[in-house]
Order: sequence, then structure tokens, then C-alpha cells
Amino acid sequence: MNAAAYIHSLHAHLAIQRAGEVVSREEYLDYMTFRANSRPLFTEIFGPLLGLRDEWKTQGATPDELSFAAFRYRNAQEANLPVNTGWLGGDAPVILEESDDQLVYRDHMGRRMEMAKKAATLALPTTYPVTTMDDWRRIKHHYEFSATRVGEKPSVPGKVMTAHIPGGFDEPRQLMGEEALALACYEQPELIHDILQTIGDTAVRVLAGVEDLDQLAVHEDMAGRSGPLLGPKQVEEFIAPYYRRVWAVAQERGARLFKQDSDGDMRPVLPAFVATGLNVIYPCEPTAGMDIVKLREEYGRRLAFIGGIDKHVLRRSREEIVAELEYKIPPLVKSGGCVFGLDHRIPNGTPLANYRFYMQKVWELL
Repeated sequence: MNAAAYIHSLHAHLAIQRAGEVVSREEYLDYMTFRANSRPLFTEIFGPLLGLRDEWKTQGATPDELSFAAFRYRNAQEANLPVNTGWLGGDAPVILEESDDQLVYRDHMGRRMEMAKKAATLALPTTYPVTTMDDWRRIKHHYEFSATRVGEKPSVPGKVMTAHIPGGFDEPRQLMGEEALALACYEQPELIHDILQTIGDTAVRVLAGVEDLDQLAVHEDMAGRSGPLLGPKQVEEFIAPYYRRVWAVAQERGARLFKQDSDGDMRPVLPAFVATGLNVIYPCEPTAGMDIVKLREEYGRRLAFIGGIDKHVLRRSREEIVAELEYKIPPLVKSGGCVFGLDHRIPNGTPLANYRFYMQKVWELL
């Protein structure tokens, strides 16, 4: 098995079945843009961490509980438009070293990637392709437009049609690493501008050729508990122009939602992002200060949420689970614009009985 297939198999192992009620595309779009609020939505965003299913097996989980088919959710279904707005081409990944505990491989960007197999399904780069403008110019063609970036639209009636774009922070981070990117904002700003200008040019041309677009999605993961890795000034200088250009074209193609995935405390930079048109954020981690009740009070109908329920509370008492849900669910049910769910993967050490209780209590409140 090659490296790409191996990594895919790890993620496939963690996949879950989200059973329950599927709402229509129209209902979802109206709900998340505050045009209607007929009934609340609820999901499991990511599923379990590696190892949790083994714990649940020893606690008597049924096969349907292990696949999550036993649990009831209510949400829309998404379908990805067949477009590529990021890196295109490169060499096939190659495994360099492997043991029972670790996988080392070279990825499509030429980076050396290392992964602790028993604890993670995401590898971390230890080398990067870009340090200088000359480095960037050598690989820039991987981001430039070509007609092969747009495929044939699939027939998926009723689903929320989504197009993904590279992160304004995350893609330069993938090319340079976090420290080098942070320094380059001061020492090589022309490099960051050129990277995002190139990616933006391609995204604009790709999206201009699509139809029936409902949602623009971007992955950033640019924050931790202590805050974001770039501040509002850097967001406004580098990322905001990129977001605005692409969102304008997405809206012309019919998009109503602009969704960002970022862990951690995004509060210092949220105003800058919302000003670009961003109107959905997830997974809203409470332990990093992303309290969806307080955020709703601050942003009103300008920002919708997915997630927001503290995953760590499921390892505590039933009283604490109830307190978390009773604090968050009623006010957000009233306002709409929130797909309730845990704020990331279900952590190891979560008792199956607590997850069953959590599901029961959520539906009582909904």
C-alpha cells in the first residue's frame, strides 16, 4: 500500500454514519442565514478519536453504536463540487520509513512527513518547500490555473453544494511552516502577498466556471487556546483581500454561506474575518473561549455556528453534561443559526454511557 492509500485508510477507519433526519438544502441555507428557524439542527462533526471505539467495545457497544448509526442527528448533507483550487500535481507520496509506532513518508509537495501511528491520523511536516521567493517561484505552477481544475458537476439533488479553497493562513503554513510564515509577514511580505494573489487568481477563475454553488468552505486551523497565530493586522493585510475576492465571485455563483474551520480561540481575529463576508465558523471550542452563547450576543445574525458543545464535559458527571447543554441549547434554539455538536472529535476516556446520556439529553432539550 502506498503512502496516500495508507493515510486514506486511517481516515476511513474513523468515519462514522450520521443517521437520522436529513433536512433539505433550502431549509439548511435559510436556517444558517437566519431567514427561517423552523427546527434546530444537531450533528456529530468529526466522530471519535483513534482508540475510542476500542474502549466502547469493552463497555458493551453495539455494532451500530460503534458506527454511530444508532444515534440520531438532524442536519443537511453536503456535496463537494469537483473543483481544485489548491495544489495541483506533484509526485506521488512515497513511504520512507515505517515501524509499528511511526510512519515517515514524502508527500506530494516533497515534504518529509512524520506520524505517530498509534496516536494520530494526521502527519506533521518536518521539512517545507518554501523559504524564499525563489523557492516559491519554482513551485508556483502547482497553484496556477488550468482547465483540468474543473470537473463535471455531479448529480446530487438536495445536497448543499460546496467548493473548498485553500486557507489564507493554512496554505502558506503548509508551504513554509508556522514560524517561517509568521516571520515572513514582517521580513518577506511580498512573498505572502504573491502566494495569496496566485491562489486567489486561480480560485476566482475556477469558481467563475461553476454553477449552483451554495457554500464556500475554507480550512485554517490557525489558533490554539492562547489565541490565533496571526493577529488582526496580518489578517487584514494578507488574508482579507484574498477572502473578499473569492467570496465576491462565490456570491455571484449563488453561494450564501462562507464557512471557516479553525480550532482554538479565534476571537481576536473574528471581526476581521466577519468583515470579509465570513458567516459560519466551526467547531467553536469552549476550552479556548469560543462560547457560542456569548458569541451570538456579540455577532447576532452576522455569524452562524457549527459545534460549540464542550467535548470534554462528556468525561465528567451527568450533572455537568446537563449544565453545559442547558446553558447553550435553549438560547441558540431560540435564535437559530447553530448546528449543535461537539466541538471536535470525541476524546478517549469518554464513557459510552455518558455519550448515550448526552444524546438523550440533547434531544430532550431540542
